[in-house]
Amino acid sequence: MTPLARISGRLERLAGRLLLFAPVCLGGGVGGYFALPAEPGWTGWAAILLAAALAALLGLRLARGRHAGLGFLALGLALVLAGFLVAGLRTETMRAPVLGFRYYGPVEGRVIRIDRSASDAVRLTLDRMRLERVAPGALPERVRVSLHGAQGYLDPVPGNRVAMTAFLSAPEGPVEPGGFDFRRMAWFDRIGAVGYTRAPALLMEPGERGFGGIAVNRLRQRIAVAVRGAIPGEAGAFAAAITTGDRAQMSAEALTALRGSNLAHLLAISGLHMGLLTGFVFTALRYALALVPGLADRVAIRKIAAVVALQAGAFYLALSGGNVATERAFIMVSVMFGAVLIDRRALTLRAVAIAALAILLVQPEALTEPGFQMSFAATTALVAAFGALRDWRGWQPPRWLQGPVGLFVSSSVAGLATAPFAAAHFNQVSHYGLLANLLAVPVMGSLVMPLAVLAALLAPLGLSGLALGLMRYPIEWILWVAHRVSGLDGALGHVPAPGPWVLPLIAVGGLMAVLFAGRARALGLVPLLFGFALWAEVERPLALVAGSGGLVGVRGPEGRALSKPSGDGFAATVWLENDGDPVAQEVAAARRGFTGARGDRRARIGPHLLAHLTGQGAAARALAACGEADLVIASVTVEAAPEGCRIYDAARLAETGALALILQDGMLHVVSVAATSGARPWTGVAR
Repeated sequence: MTPLARISGRLERLAGRLLLFAPVCLGGGVGGYFALPAEPGWTGWAAILLAAALAALLGLRLARGRHAGLGFLALGLALVLAGFLVAGLRTETMRAPVLGFRYYGPVEGRVIRIDRSASDAVRLTLDRMRLERVAPGALPERVRVSLHGAQGYLDPVPGNRVAMTAFLSAPEGPVEPGGFDFRRMAWFDRIGAVGYTRAPALLMEPGERGFGGIAVNRLRQRIAVAVRGAIPGEAGAFAAAITTGDRAQMSAEALTALRGSNLAHLLAISGLHMGLLTGFVFTALRYALALVPGLADRVAIRKIAAVVALQAGAFYLALSGGNVATERAFIMVSVMFGAVLIDRRALTLRAVAIAALAILLVQPEALTEPGFQMSFAATTALVAAFGALRDWRGWQPPRWLQGPVGLFVSSSVAGLATAPFAAAHFNQVSHYGLLANLLAVPVMGSLVMPLAVLAALLAPLGLSGLALGLMRYPIEWILWVAHRVSGLDGALGHVPAPGPWVLPLIAVGGLMAVLFAGRARALGLVPLLFGFALWAEVERPLALVAGSGGLVGVRGPEGRALSKPSGDGFAATVWLENDGDPVAQEVAAARRGFTGARGDRRARIGPHLLAHLTGQGAAARALAACGEADLVIASVTVEAAPEGCRIYDAARLAETGALALILQDGMLHVVSVAATSGARPWTGVAR
């Protein structure tokens, strides 16, 4: 047997799993597109399209020949290239104007979304914009504004047209090179400007009546208000969050407790909620129909129950706002109940693959979001684990123990599968998350969600308060568990942000272990362990500079020391979290690392001296510092810097964005956000 035939034979064993590998290959192409330093251009896109078509044709031809395994490989390559095309097409279709300057003045628009900012301020997303002195063709399609100060003149409702005087600017880039790029997220949300107001926002016109997204958002708000009215306190805010997706009234303390106990997923309307709701509707209706004498003999009550449960899931999807996790969950239950309708096995990896393909084809940018990654990691691991247990021929727990064992297994598997992604995105690990989930998830499934369905059924009769009143107590139990578990000593650990290759390697290793057959699954350990090894050896930059020039952070013996105790607070928070050291900014500013008076700071980076100048007279002091410092950072524009002075002032930082300083072979290297983000449509370079 020739080597080519041997390779083809090995690959042919996987040919029957092409559907399972399809979203992996498509996702690889999507990820490759977002990692590009620049857009391919028309010539590049034509070449990718041609290569994808040729690979698909070659794959189809080989699949019918003696080297069918190589056909599987060619089809996989075609899907990777298709991922590039899908992501590029999506980027172009989401193109919308971005505000090109800092704006202060009247802002008028229609409210389409209400949430809260990181500082806990009410935040409005507006469309149908009107800005003074901005031409219609340059108007952002959507604007997001945080409401600060006294705001007693407006009770925002989706659909209302509001006006205010606000500061606006284009969405900002990462606070450090390689960090989260809000500009990309804003691009796909068509948000062309963000800002804030300290003046009262005013109602211009009430929302128009009708159907569509605004009507659904208005219904969500009415339901959320009714739920909070029937259930007082934090439990009511929790109930509103899990029924409508409205977290606006959740306190920062409760959110912190839920995150610290690894119960924050209970707030996200995702697979758990969708599965519990549709599963309860399906089971309850099936049993109810079975009670009708002779009905089960005449009609397929199982299929009737599946159709009604699917409709309940569709309504829940619309009500929740339709985030990626909810969409994935709805596609999953759609496939599951579709299988019931055609008398097939409901829960398989194929259902997960179809859900992933559907989302990647419609919203390829979801691949980069933690919700997508954690949701599919948990679902894939659970389906694979329970599939293996279904075929298990060893010891079986007694019937009375099957429920607790199943809960323990599902919580453990889901927790292990999502832990690397949660740690990478949120820089924390909940050490007692399994305990909290074992205490809270059964209550969520057996009491909270059934009572929520009952409340919805009683609402037309005006009796929903009865079910909501009972719903209060299990929710209070969940919140009590969150507070107690998160308050335990050592409940929360912190980890540094991983490098760019860590999560892809971990994901590939996990997928190989699930999708490969036989002993080949063990090969997944190679990228998995390599990814964790890279994470363990990650080195954070020796120094970081905010894009405004107003803050510098230098790594020292006590952790990162900051040049100021206040100002550029968001950058400071992100830097410290990414270091795995989330202390308060004033604590980091008190650490050893900087010398000198406020506004005239000095720090050593190896043999090099860095000067950080802010405040009144900073330009003159920056020029004077050129004679002693190897690198000068100024928060103002410095005119006519001496030749040979290595200076980053406000004007230069506006072009480069935030900086990371790295010491290599005794040389101080500067890495900028502009260099790492590349020339992409959302960076403002390739528009």
